[in-house]
Amino acid sequence: MTAQVPQNAVHLMFRVYKEVFPEVHKELNYWMDRAKKIPNKELRTQAIASIEDKTFHCEGGSIYSMLAGPQWKESIRFIVAYQTISDYLDNLCDRSTSMDPIDFRMLHQSMADALTPENEVKDYYHYRDDKNDGNYLRDLVHTCQNVLKASSDYPLVQKHTLKLGSLYTDLQVHKHVIEEERIPRLKSWFKDHQSEWPHLEWYEFSACTGSTLGIFCLVSYMLNGRMDESLAAQVERSYFPFMQGLHILLDYYIDQREDEEEGDLNFCAYYAHEEQMKHRFEYFVRQTHQEVQELPDTAFHQMIHEGLVGMYLADRKVGKIDNAKSFVKDLLKVSGRKAKFFYYNTKMYHKLKPGRPL
Repeated sequence: MTAQVPQNAVHLMFRVYKEVFPEVHKELNYWMDRAKKIPNKELRTQAIASIEDKTFHCEGGSIYSMLAGPQWKESIRFIVAYQTISDYLDNLCDRSTSMDPIDFRMLHQSMADALTPENEVKDYYHYRDDKNDGNYLRDLVHTCQNVLKASSDYPLVQKHTLKLGSLYTDLQVHKHVIEEERIPRLKSWFKDHQSEWPHLEWYEFSACTGSTLGIFCLVSYMLNGRMDESLAAQVERSYFPFMQGLHILLDYYIDQREDEEEGDLNFCAYYAHEEQMKHRFEYFVRQTHQEVQELPDTAFHQMIHEGLVGMYLADRKVGKIDNAKSFVKDLLKVSGRKAKFFYYNTKMYHKLKPGRPL
């Protein structure tokens, strides 16, 4: 891959399909092979499902490898491993019989350790009966640590990755407890942050904490040797809350039907009506556009922003949502021409893709 960061959508998509996605699938194939060898049946089932059902998360996140220059493969190695931890733990918390917040926090300690190269791995399954994963989670953590410890610049970004990672963990703990405790816990948590983000609702703040994009951006810039304290702080500001919030709200939007069937929490359900939801999505789009102007490689981050809108709205699941045509049309309109480019490009990719890539 060339070191130059793409400045236009055609160049971006060419490299995504020719270089990034094949490398992502190579990494995912490795972890899928590992998942299939997990001795414990429940852990094996959830590990396999998390890769099969959420390949899209690793594909999307790995676009940030284009910021890593010659280290782009190391960036993908980190992003795939970290996102795979995230998706695996989400499945364990969503689909398991445990509703214990102590268990959830211990599981997610693996994500903090993945961002802290000096940490020893721990018994992340300490509070649950299903334990023997054949070192699957431990090796995912070690993979992340090894990428980070190889860079002398990681201390420049570590406080920012840990802050974003800690917020992510808090969300996962609060939203997976027994149903009657979820909303009170999330609202109480938001009160601790509301003074900083008074323009957000509790469910919007929760969505903003649920994205890994800021971490991937920080790590990729760091691997390219372009990081300093000023850029690290700017990446955090530009990605949290609005870019990350837009990312997760779109994710929840396309999962509305699925989450309703599974009884899972979906933050889109807390808007008073669809018009309000559309208005707030448009607000997040405009705020994200404003924030990414402060970053280097502005055109790239703007494409990511518009690409999120286009690619999520092109997902097949959108067709099952009531009034989706009008919602998609209006959000694409406010998001800009490139959002439409990514929308139609992704629709074509889904049509041409021969089944699952794994």
